[in-house]
Formats: sequence, C-alpha cells, structure tokens
Amino acid sequence: MALAPTRERTASRPPSPTPTPSRGFWSSTIGKKTVMAVSGLIMLGYLVAHVAGNLKVFFGPEEFNAYGHWLRVMGAPVLHHHWALWIVRIVLLAVVVAHAVSAYQLSRRDLKARPTAYVHRRKRASYATRTMRWGGIILGLFIVWHLLDLTTGTLHPGGFEEGKPYQNVVDTFSTWYGNVVYIVAMLALGLHVRHGFWSAAQTLGVGNARRERLLKLLANTLALVLTAGFVSVPVAVMTGVVS
Repeated sequence: MALAPTRERTASRPPSPTPTPSRGFWSSTIGKKTVMAVSGLIMLGYLVAHVAGNLKVFFGPEEFNAYGHWLRVMGAPVLHHHWALWIVRIVLLAVVVAHAVSAYQLSRRDLKARPTAYVHRRKRASYATRTMRWGGIILGLFIVWHLLDLTTGTLHPGGFEEGKPYQNVVDTFSTWYGNVVYIVAMLALGLHVRHGFWSAAQTLGVGNARRERLLKLLANTLALVLTAGFVSVPVAVMTGVVS
C-alpha cells in the first residue's frame, strides 16, 4: 500500500538560534535589548537632572551662571577643576554610543529575520518604531549642534562668552533657527522618551498586565514634563520673560 504523499513544507522564517553562553551576552538579541534599555534609563536620569538645571535660568543670570560654574568645580577638592564634568561627559558618550549601536544592530537583525517577499504590501514598521528611529536620528544631530553651540561656541550666534551661560542661552534663543531646531528636537525627545520608557520596562521585566496602566501613565508624564521643561526656556526668551 502506497504511503500518502507528505505535504510540502512552505518557506517560513528560519528559527532563531538558541542563545548559548559561548555566543556572549552582547551577541544575543536580549542582550542588545537590555543594553539599549539600561542605557536609555541612564540617559533619562541625566535628562531629568539637565532640565532641572536649565530651569534655573528663570532665577536670573547670577544663579544660572553660578550653576554653570558649579558644574565645572563639582567634586572639588577631591577632584580637580573640570574632572567630574569630563567624567560625566565620557560616561554619557559611552552610553549614547551603546544605545545607538544596539538600536541599529537590532533594526538590521529585525530586517534580516523578515521574509524576503510579501504576498501583500504592508508597512514594515509600526508608528512607534518609526518614531523611535527618526527621533533617534533627530536627537543625534541635535546633540552635535547643541554641543557646538553652547559648549564649544563654534556655531554660537554672536560672541560666545566662556563662563557666562546665561547670556549664551539668551543669544541662542534670540535667533529663529535656534528656537526651531531646539523645539523640534525637544518634541522628538518627548516622543522618544514616551515610547522608550515603556519598551525599557518591558525589556527589563518590570511591565506586566497589572502595572501596564501605571507604566503608561508614568511614561506619558515623564515625556510631558521633560518636553515642557526644555521648551519653556526658548519660549521664555522669545516672549521676553528671560532676557
């Protein structure tokens, strides 16, 4: 009696290789997601401290300039002048690079894992994915501009004055392009934080069905507070509240 012919197996996505200790933490998808989540949370902590410092501009030039001076001497006398600031800069640079590299590699890995062709055309990325991707690019370009403007003074409008951050901030936001670049970047930051905080919570196993609503509320609140705090500075300069 002839055996019934077996049904031909259709092409499908190849199974993902099982992570093994020999492959290393960084080589695995969960490892890259964890690095991306942890680095994102470190940057979030920095942003909270940064916006708090920025809001000192509303207390006048003396207090804001004193804050700028403190950043350069923090850690003294244990640490030399500028040392603590450079340590923070180096750590932040490493965190940003780790975040960007893991995001890029995860994106490439996701594209390679997809089938080569679809029967029906459909969008390859969700709204959240596109927001994170383009938001990350916008923020990366903004960081370069921001450093060249208010740290080195290379692209600063007018005369950049070392040790006078209050006047430098006023100069930047007295130009239309400085306001446009900054506000657009801060809106992108808000969306990035909103989606990124939620994704980080899921990756690190914090999120579950019971905590989902609370985590979404926290993500929305953080995004709103950070965006409003950062944007308030150029708006205050434009309206003459800070001058």
